[in-house]
Amino acid sequence: MTGQNVTTPRWLNPAEMKAWRRYIIASRRLLESLDLDLESHELSIADYEVLAALSDAPDRRMRMSELADVALLSRSRLSHRIKVMEKAGWVKREACPDDKRGFFAVMTAKGWKAIVAAAPDHVESVRTRFLDHLTRDDQKVLAEIFERVTQSLKENPPRE
Repeated sequence: MTGQNVTTPRWLNPAEMKAWRRYIIASRRLLESLDLDLESHELSIADYEVLAALSDAPDRRMRMSELADVALLSRSRLSHRIKVMEKAGWVKREACPDDKRGFFAVMTAKGWKAIVAAAPDHVESVRTRFLDHLTRDDQKVLAEIFERVTQSLKENPPRE
C-alpha cells in the first residue's frame, strides 16, 4: 500500500464543517473587500501590509527575509511584490553591506505618503467590515484562537 493513506480520514462532523466553511468564506470575502477598499489608493492589501511593516521598522527598512516573514509572503512572492512596488516608487532595494546576497527593502518618501493616505480608509474598512461585528469578548476569544492556530502552524510548518 505504498503511497496510500493507511489510516481512516478524520472526516468533519456537521458542526466542524459549518465552522470551517463559515471561516473560509468569511475570511476570503473579508480579504477581497479590504483589497477592493484600497483600490482608490492604488494599493493592494499585500502592498499595504508591506508598507505597514516598513513604516514600523527602524529607518523604514527591513531585510527582505524578515519582511517576507512579517508580511506573510514567500520570499519569491515578496520579491515580485517589491519589483511592482519599486516601479510605483514606494520602495527601493539596497544591498546589505555585511551580506553580499542580502537586500534591504526601504520605504521611500512616496511610499510613506501612500501609507499615510491609505491608513485612515483601511482602518475604517477593518472596523466596518470586521471589528464592528464583534464584541470585546469576541475579539479576545478570536485573538486566543488564532494565536493557538498560529503557534501550531509555526511548530508544524507545511512542507514546501
